[in-house]
Amino acid sequence: MPFNVAYVRRDPDIADGPSASAPPSSDPPRTNSVQDPEKAEDLGRTKSSLANYVVPTLPKGQKTIVKPVGLWTRLRVWYNPYRMLFTAAFVLNIIAIIVAATGHWPYADTRSVALALGSIAVAVACRNEFLLRYFLYWPVVRLFQKWTPLWWRIVLTSLVQHIGGVHSGCAASGVAWLAYSVVRAFQRHARRHTPAVVLAWGVVTLVVAVVVMVAAAPRIRHYHHNFFEFHHRFAGWLAVVFIWIFVCIADSYDFATGRFHGDAGRLVKMQEFWYTLLVTLFVISPWLTVSKVPVEITIPSPRVAVIKLHKGIQQGLLGRISRTRFGEYHGFGIISEGTGSGVHYMIAGVQGDWTRRLATDPPSFLYTRELKFAGLPYLAHLFRRGICICTGSGIGAVLSTCAQLDNWFLIWIGSDMEKTFGPVLFEIIYRNIPHDRSILFDTKKHGVRPDTMQMLRDVHDTFGAEVVIITSNPQGNAELMQGCKANGMHAFGPLWDS
Repeated sequence: MPFNVAYVRRDPDIADGPSASAPPSSDPPRTNSVQDPEKAEDLGRTKSSLANYVVPTLPKGQKTIVKPVGLWTRLRVWYNPYRMLFTAAFVLNIIAIIVAATGHWPYADTRSVALALGSIAVAVACRNEFLLRYFLYWPVVRLFQKWTPLWWRIVLTSLVQHIGGVHSGCAASGVAWLAYSVVRAFQRHARRHTPAVVLAWGVVTLVVAVVVMVAAAPRIRHYHHNFFEFHHRFAGWLAVVFIWIFVCIADSYDFATGRFHGDAGRLVKMQEFWYTLLVTLFVISPWLTVSKVPVEITIPSPRVAVIKLHKGIQQGLLGRISRTRFGEYHGFGIISEGTGSGVHYMIAGVQGDWTRRLATDPPSFLYTRELKFAGLPYLAHLFRRGICICTGSGIGAVLSTCAQLDNWFLIWIGSDMEKTFGPVLFEIIYRNIPHDRSILFDTKKHGVRPDTMQMLRDVHDTFGAEVVIITSNPQGNAELMQGCKANGMHAFGPLWDS
């Protein structure tokens, strides 16, 4: 459908670099988080062409152009690798349960608790910050960055980013195996005289595990986040305790003699013992790095809290913060100019009760996990060139990538941006991202919205980008993902799965 397009030039006060109003920084110079071979390639022609780029805009009052995409494109965006991995993990386990139930897999029929705990161990491992960062993200980046074929790097990025599908698939499978083991225990009760205490703890453990799983359902997690935080964590810890009790009681009962025994040597030889130990270690280890740290919180506007913490951080990492050691934790992108900068920031958009309290009652100390976890931007090292496009507070997840890596282009769209977010972010942009590698579009200042898809296509082709990272709200993310898919651009966006 034809439409009118107006063009506006990027505001030089925002995008051209340090202005007279930007005070000089006393922070130490940034240290790039990448080695010399990863430094930017010669951008040549790209620099001059994008330095003078004019942003296409929509007619005044029009918010977006939703161009229809085919059903196949929408399906490909919806049925992403997360859902594929969940389907694979869950369906394979359900098939295995059916095979065991029909008598074609005797081992699984008798060791169903071990298979349940093995599935749960894999699920918990897929959420362990240490394992993910150092045994998944780091090896993938080190082994395959830039030199491997683009299709392979895209596949790796898809699998690594959507590893949560394995987490949810194996967690649901573990509960299914546990339910199967409890049912089989009751079926064998008549002829094997299973003690009532074993049956009771099996039922209790299953009920708590179901509560943990239901609390993590997408709809509950999205609309009742506090319920998810409380039940998924504390009921999860309780489930681990109950699993230990269940395993110890069940494995210490000798059906041959009909009596319980206290042989610890026999217990440690059981698979269930070691799987439970793994689950316990995976659950506990992230909490060993929690520490109370001083923070400085500024409130540039009622919509945003800027949290300043000590220590420079490499790009691509995210952090969790809380007011109490074991309370409600929230994850945010980390903004830092590099490991040598001495400080890093988190941008908290005021949305719920917890973030609103940061603005109305800012604390001087917060609890954080010193072990930061890797996010999608960490995989930016895999690509020769890329684009980060974000709206509003989504800048918190990607600014470090564009500030520390010279081969990434920043597009940031927002309303009244300098007043809303304050000077800190703009000073970081001025110091590290030149005019020919950034577009900052203020919709309130210009009075119109950009034609985001057209702009993204132009920058993608001119900059020679291999991939696009999107951090926007769910609707904006879906529209851009579909548009990129329809235009043959590789794109990744947030999953909202934790």
